This record gives sequence, structure tokens and C-alpha cells, in this order.
Amino acid sequence: MSTTTSLLEQKVAAAKTQLDQHTVEIVQWHFDERTGAPFWLEKKRELDFDPLTDIRCFADLKKFPSFEDEWLRGGPVERWRPRAYADRPTYVFETGGTTGIPKSRVVIDDFRIDYELFSETLPDQYFPRNANWLMLGPSGPRRLRLAVEHLCQFRGGICFCIDLDPRWVIKLIKKGWMEHLEAYKKHCIDQAITILTAGHDIKCMFATPKLIEALCLELEERGTSLSQLGVTGIFSGGTEFTPQWTRYCIEELFGGPSEVSGIYMTPTYGNTLMGLACSKPVTAADKYKISYYAPQPRAVVEVVRFDDSQTLVEYGETGRVRLTTLTKEFFVPGFLERDEGERELPFETYPWDGVSGVRPFHELASSTTVGVY
Repeated sequence: MSTTTSLLEQKVAAAKTQLDQHTVEIVQWHFDERTGAPFWLEKKRELDFDPLTDIRCFADLKKFPSFEDEWLRGGPVERWRPRAYADRPTYVFETGGTTGIPKSRVVIDDFRIDYELFSETLPDQYFPRNANWLMLGPSGPRRLRLAVEHLCQFRGGICFCIDLDPRWVIKLIKKGWMEHLEAYKKHCIDQAITILTAGHDIKCMFATPKLIEALCLELEERGTSLSQLGVTGIFSGGTEFTPQWTRYCIEELFGGPSEVSGIYMTPTYGNTLMGLACSKPVTAADKYKISYYAPQPRAVVEVVRFDDSQTLVEYGETGRVRLTTLTKEFFVPGFLERDEGERELPFETYPWDGVSGVRPFHELASSTTVGVY
């Protein structure tokens, strides 16, 4: 056994111990009558076990029934706010809702905590402290806009945002109004270019893959580029991130890897329920493979069998993504995401399981409209 392997095994064991301890703490919080959310205090009566005494480690969360996303649709939304936070200023963030009632999540500080942790992973060389940012992504009742704005402010900058409604984009796609879709996309890109060329010294930005591509192509049409405008760091996310698109983006749109183009891009995988999963560094040597790692112990991503959501697939095998969220503000045990991917080995920076090749779950893919993502 090499020294490197033994060090990694020690880190994996330590991370598992931390996760087990954190799980118990969070379950105790959410099922205590003084601190817990009304939803879970009521749900406790339906369970055939006592979470306060029977959950002693992360694996014990399998005792809970699968979390149903329908529980998050409709109100009263206050049932999700822990009693301990009843007097705290509270946000509500939405996810989905293209048709019917959207899913809602109440948040107090989680989005700030998640993005402050993410901030630690950004290289200052490309994401300079005190730099201004552009948020080129969804606005409205979504966590992402406020989260990116907080990330920028936390790092000492000022964030400029555009106005973008992804629900309108999806409606245009479903109606087949592609001319309208192109006009709306151009409207969003025009907003971004107006900000980037207004002398605000913007060096960092968030954008979805489709919008990065549209922005770079429009800038090329205008005889300039992101690097010429001073952008050095791009944080992006979405299931559109594939090795093929990443290669095209870095080599063609940016003009080469960061040491050549001066632009560093970091893919992420996140949502309103989980927070933000970081990726291993993406390199040409690794064929631009993208592997994501959840922010344990606050959230855990597992890859499980399609026919048995309680059983992990082997490393390298394909399965459905199962999410567990473990914060004092929000508890979600075993939520089956609308995504699938391959299970990845732990590594030194993130000594727990990861997932690569994230894409819409094949049984739902035909009904999934990706939109601006």
C-alpha cells in the first residue's frame, strides 16, 4: 500500500465519521419539538421508528421513506421553517414550476454558507478578491441570483445582474417559437454586453453553458472577446456541461486553456435543494471529464441503481442521482433527482463519492426541457 493511498483512506474514514456525527446532529435538531420544522414533527407520527433514538449514523437514514418532491409543492411554506428560526428573516426560493405549482424551499442563511464554502475553492489568480462580477443567469424567485450576488460581495466585489426568466424560455421552446426564443436570448446577451462594455471593470462572472456560448459568439461578431474585455474567471453550471462542450468552449470560444487564454472556468452542479457541488479540475489530459463532489457533510450525492434506490452502483457504473440535504434549515433524506450519471471514486480534495457525466434521467429525459441550462 502506498503512502498516498493510505493518506486518502484516512481522509475517507475521517469524512465518513464526520458525516455520521453531522447526520445525528441534524436529525436531532429537526425532530426536537423545540427546534424542528412543523413538517417533520408531524411526519414523525407516521414513521415506524423514532428518529431521535434510531438514527445513529448516515446509513440509518435508509429507514426514512423516499422523499417526495410533491411535498414541496404548495403551502403553507412555513411548515418547512424550523421552530428555532421562527423569528428569523426568511427567503423562499423556487425550483421547477414550468407547469403547475413550483417546488419551494425556505432559506435563512444556507445560500450564503454554501457559497462562502464554494468561494474557498476559487483560485484568486482568476477570481481576484474585490473584483466585480456579472450574473448572467436566471433571476426571479431562484436562489442562484442572490447566491452569486452574495459570493461576489463575500469576495469584496459588486455584482451586476441581468433580467432573465427561464420559465418564459421553456414556454417558447415548448411552443416551438424558435424565432421568439432567439430574440429573447439576444435580449439577454445584449444586456450582458452592455454591462461588460460600460467600464465597470468586471473580471468574474456566472453564466450557464448555453449563455456562455451565445455571449462568446456575439462578442466575436463584434470584434472582441471575453478576455479582451477583462474577464478572467467564469463559474458555470448545468447539465449541458459535457466533455465535448467543455473542450469546444475552452479551445474554441476561449482560445485555449487558462494559461493561454487567461480565462479559468469551473463547472458546478447544484440546485435549490442541495447547494453547490464542485468539480475536480477539468483538464485536456483527462479528456475534459467532469466529476462533481457534493459539499459534505451539508449535502450528500450518491449514485444508486435504477431498480433499487437503496443500493449504490459500483464505481464507474451508471445510476440515478440520490440527494440527501443535511442542514439545520433543511432536511431531505434520499431524494431521487431528475439526473443520472456515473459513480466516481473519492479523491484527496473531496474524500467521498462523486458523480460524473450528469445528464437528465433517461426515463424522464423526453419530458425534460433544458431551456437556458
